[in-house]
Amino acid sequence: MRGWILYKYAQNELWPDAYEIHRLIETAQKRNIEIQVVRPEQIDLIVTREDRKSILLDGKIVSLPDFLLPRTGAGTTYFGMAVIRHLEKLGVHTFNSAHSIDTVKDKLYSQQILAENNIPVPRTMLAKYPVNVDLVDRYLGFPLVIKTISGSRGKGVYLSENKASFDDLMTLIHSTDQKLNIILQEFIRTSKGRDLRVFVLGGRPIACIERTSRNGNFKANFSTGGQVKEYPMTPEIEWLATETARIFGLDIAGIDLLFDGNHFKVCEANSSPGFHGIESCCDIDIADEIYNFIKIRLGMFDD
Repeated sequence: MRGWILYKYAQNELWPDAYEIHRLIETAQKRNIEIQVVRPEQIDLIVTREDRKSILLDGKIVSLPDFLLPRTGAGTTYFGMAVIRHLEKLGVHTFNSAHSIDTVKDKLYSQQILAENNIPVPRTMLAKYPVNVDLVDRYLGFPLVIKTISGSRGKGVYLSENKASFDDLMTLIHSTDQKLNIILQEFIRTSKGRDLRVFVLGGRPIACIERTSRNGNFKANFSTGGQVKEYPMTPEIEWLATETARIFGLDIAGIDLLFDGNHFKVCEANSSPGFHGIESCCDIDIADEIYNFIKIRLGMFDD
């Protein structure tokens, strides 16, 4: 079985801290899976009826892989999305699909879809300038969370404590980049500094961890120094994670849940979820589970 991992760096450019990519390479070698890490810029696309010759890698025609594993997530560029779509058109199995990746990249659109499907989510507004602070206060209240439309690993997420700081931040954002799209989101107080990450694979939640901030920060991402521990998978957690992944059509998903009193709200879905935190505290090999799933989906089984 041959596969490509689509990533922001090529295989010979990988940094030591690219944990998930190194794990996927290491596990592929153990499983006798031929894996290659490529970045979108290595690929040239040609729209032609000669399908199998319509994609070049480093300027050369190559045999297509059996599967593509995109690991660019919210950072997937237009060109990267075009590569994924082109490979899909050529019959390469992609985990996840271009449509699913594109959908969850947009945090407002994905929240709209979840709300339409009666999934509990924080109240969310699309910001527009000039911002009506009183309107924001009336429907969301303070403190509130400010997010860029696209982002991951806690980047582009801020907490505004009151009207004055919010007004100052909006003025700064508008003067810096008038085209920046941001959303405003209800702050769930009972989830300050903690949340859940559920890893869903093939429609099945296989791991759940609680992430907790070390320094009182309202963000609890493991990549920014948060502590992690295994968390029991309750029926409510399992249903929210499974249903969210199903709605977005995600084969591989990281579903983030906020503590809302005794229940939960879906914060967001990730199409390229990290799993360093999960493997650090749970007795599970996520990379191996991913390849198990791909082999089953492709009908290729180990002897």
